[in-house]
Amino acid sequence: MPNPDEVKSILETALLASQAPLTIADLRRMFDDEVSVETVRHLLDELREDWKEKGAELVNIATGWRFQTRPAFQRYIDRIAPEKPPRYSRAVLETLAIIAYRQPVTRGDIEDIRGVTVSTHIVKTLEARGWIDVVGHREVPGRPALYATTKTFLDDLGLRSLQELPPLEEIAKSLELAQTQPAPAQETSEPAASESEAQPDEPAAQPTAA
Repeated sequence: MPNPDEVKSILETALLASQAPLTIADLRRMFDDEVSVETVRHLLDELREDWKEKGAELVNIATGWRFQTRPAFQRYIDRIAPEKPPRYSRAVLETLAIIAYRQPVTRGDIEDIRGVTVSTHIVKTLEARGWIDVVGHREVPGRPALYATTKTFLDDLGLRSLQELPPLEEIAKSLELAQTQPAPAQETSEPAASESEAQPDEPAAQPTAA
């Protein structure tokens, strides 16, 4: 079995090379599971401390561990690798916030809270982004779909679980951290039609991998 310093270097290299978060089980497979879970966790904590003062950070999110650019440095990265900022309407963000904090919910539940009809476009936008999914059906006439957030949603917020969600009033701000353009004009009081006719929303940019 490699010594701890070598294991630590291998872990660091694997995480830097990976395009997706890696779980402890993923990382242990590199050593044929000869390195214990406790050792891997300890070395990951050491790595996180080693990178504490650098422009990238090691974080533990819903689907595993990954390196990502610290928010304070993102604007410099954008100058050499510019990405078109995401644009999500107020209706989309409100719908997502309701699902996140009241899940599982049906479209009817969301409409009762928002006071307007939830367009199919809004639901499809959130599903396409990978932020929500159908997790079941309510046992009432029509068996409406029940929606809940996904691990991708948690990953994009840099969270490990729903218990780490910020206060409700901060959710939209958290989801828009990567945006650099003003948000679109707020929806009018005319429901459904104005939402369904909105231009397609564009995917949000995930934290830049180190």
